[in-house]
Amino acid sequence: MRTFALVILSVHGIIHLLGFIKAFDLMKVEELKSYISKRDGILWLLATLLLLSAAVLYSNDFICWWAVCASGIAVSQFLIVKYWRDAKFGTIANLILILPVIITAADSLPIGYKEELKSEVVKRISGEGGQGVVAFADIEHLPAPVQKYLIYTGAVGKPRVYNFRAVAEGEIKTAPDSKFLKYRSTQYNFIDNPARFYYIRSSLYGIPFEGLHTYADSGAVMRIKLASFFTVAEAKGEIMNKSETVTMFNDICLFAPAALIDPKIEWFPVDSLTVDAFFENAGNRIKARLYFNTKGELVNFESDDRYESADGKTYVNYRWSTPVKDYRNFGEAKLASYGEAVWHKPEGKFVYAKMRLKEIVCNTREYVPIKNELFLNF
Repeated sequence: MRTFALVILSVHGIIHLLGFIKAFDLMKVEELKSYISKRDGILWLLATLLLLSAAVLYSNDFICWWAVCASGIAVSQFLIVKYWRDAKFGTIANLILILPVIITAADSLPIGYKEELKSEVVKRISGEGGQGVVAFADIEHLPAPVQKYLIYTGAVGKPRVYNFRAVAEGEIKTAPDSKFLKYRSTQYNFIDNPARFYYIRSSLYGIPFEGLHTYADSGAVMRIKLASFFTVAEAKGEIMNKSETVTMFNDICLFAPAALIDPKIEWFPVDSLTVDAFFENAGNRIKARLYFNTKGELVNFESDDRYESADGKTYVNYRWSTPVKDYRNFGEAKLASYGEAVWHKPEGKFVYAKMRLKEIVCNTREYVPIKNELFLNF
């Protein structure tokens, strides 16, 4: 489909060049019988440039492609109507192109989940404040591998974490036999009064969609919206609340190790490199097992308290894990830059997400607007 759209844009644009050639008598054009003035010839050239520029922008995932394409379609259709006898079939190409233009234009409007995310984050950030630094005394109660993890990641001697913003890119899929879709996510997590707001953008068959996972005082809700207008999935309820409590704790373990000093987290050593942890919030108590290597890196997180839901209505309990690797520096913290999300089903492991951490800022005092980015998955 992506190739088809690019071919339509490119061929449609090049064909308009014939009007320019005819107007300036650069060569004989048998296909165009009507006389074309030099003024209209310039318009035919303009349509060519606009449509070909839109093709270049589209192929490079620039969200503004739709505005350039819409301008090209407008000029094109004006000329087609004026020279209807020779150019009427160009209307078919314009009709094919107008649908993705409308969808992408709608998706770029300041509506949808981005505004809700901003509202939720801004009202929480305004009340956040500093809380000192993490000292060695703060980690003495932790099992040895967790202590080593905090030292390895650079948490000791650094400010305590009360919130963070993380940006990631990767691929997701909805079923074992489906293909991966590119995505980009932005999330804000708040530690003291646990809350998580996870925004994701992707596309399916060229149609953009966005999702927002909220986990706050009122519970957890997951919603997916197509082209910023049509809600196609929504999940909430007690099972969702428990599942997202697992996700919240997973985020703390991976992105904010300094927050693991919280005395409310219960730790139980399993062996020299493995620990069990219990995390509770808003009446939801979950258990997770954390695996470390000898360097002090967290390499895997497992929990049996998370549920898979394909439609937001039915839930199935499988073991859930997030193996991580490729630790690198993000500012003053050393964190895993690559991770996967895995459902352990009876028929085998299902890796449904691959994540590459691009940016993380702890103790942020501002909301950073999310860019409208185009992801062309077909």
